[in-house]
Parts: sequence; structure tokens; C-alpha cells
Amino acid sequence: MFVGHYGPAFALKRAVPESSLFALGIGVQLVDVGWGLFVLTGIEEVRIVPGFTESNSLDLHYMPFTHGLLATFVWAILGGFGAWLLAGRTTPRVGIAVALAIASHWLLDLFMHRPDLPIYGDSMKVGLGLWNYRWPAFAAEIVSLVGGLALYVSGTKPRDAIGRFGPAVLAVALTGTQLFNLLDDPAKTPSAAAIGALVSYVGISAALAFVDRHRDRR
Repeated sequence: MFVGHYGPAFALKRAVPESSLFALGIGVQLVDVGWGLFVLTGIEEVRIVPGFTESNSLDLHYMPFTHGLLATFVWAILGGFGAWLLAGRTTPRVGIAVALAIASHWLLDLFMHRPDLPIYGDSMKVGLGLWNYRWPAFAAEIVSLVGGLALYVSGTKPRDAIGRFGPAVLAVALTGTQLFNLLDDPAKTPSAAAIGALVSYVGISAALAFVDRHRDRR
């Protein structure tokens, strides 16, 4: 899953308004940020196999440190604790929100991936394989994204024109990005896939935070 991961970020911002939407945006993709760095450094591996699934060409055959279920719990605990520290240790709610954002990644990936998500280490791999069906996978991405965004919008109000139109612009831009990736897979090499992922995750989270600064809690 790609843009669908941001649905939980928006929903958690609605539930915990004092949390940072930038932190939640990074949180829902944190294990993929780690994946990108680990692929670039050779710690994890991916093969580019055109037509591997209908949705993308990624053969994610070795990623025990980022996409394992046990590893995800570790990432969530550490990320939540770090968010709590950065928030000034005033309330555990912020840390819990970020931890849930991180944990949501594995759950959503479970529906999309082929059986390449390990439970422990590099063993007991699971995945329901929705990526094997292009348009149902695309629909799942958009439902997750728009559902979370709708919750966020219903709990906030615009401060200005950017706040008023920003959520719609985000929805269109992210939907367009997902469609582009689906129809013209940009992952030509493992390094290109990793670098593209890292740039996308930081840029999208920054865009989310920018729009959020122009909206207030209802």
C-alpha cells in the first residue's frame, strides 16, 4: 500500500488533535523509510520483476527488519517513545498515536502484499495478495485515504483559503500519484525504488503538515 497508508494518519490526527500530522505522516510510513534506507545499504533486498503483480514490479523477498510483525512492534514502541519525548513528555496520547500510526502500516500491508510479510525474522510469511488485482488494489488505497481524510476534515475547520481547499488538493494529488505509479511503475531498479520512496514519504508528510497549519480544531 502507498497513499492508503495516510488514511490512518488523518484519522489519528482527528482522534488526537494535539499530535503532529507531519509526525503521523512519517509514522505510517516509518517502516518503509527504514526499508528504503536498508535497501540502499544492502541490509534488506528487493528484486524488480516486471509484471510480478498487477500493481507493481516489487519482489519484496527479504525485509525481516522492517516488515516483520515482531519488527513492526519494535518500530512502533521506539517511534511512539521518541514522539512522546519530542512532544515534551506532557501526555502519552501523542506517543500512543504515533505508535498506532506505525503499527497500522503492517496491518494494511497484510491485505495488499503477496506472502512476503514475515511474522518473525524471515519466516512464516503472510499476505493476502490484493496487489495481484490492479483495480481492486487501487480502490482499497483510495478508500483508506479518503476515509481517513474525511474524518480529519469533519473534525477541523479552515482558517483560510489554503485550509479550505487544501484537503481536496491533497486528495486529488495523492490519487493522481497512486494512479501514475499503477499505470507507469517508476521502480526500475532497487535503488530507484528506495530513493523514490524516501523522497515521496518526506514530501507527502510535509504537504500534510502544511495544509494542517491552515486548519483549526472544531
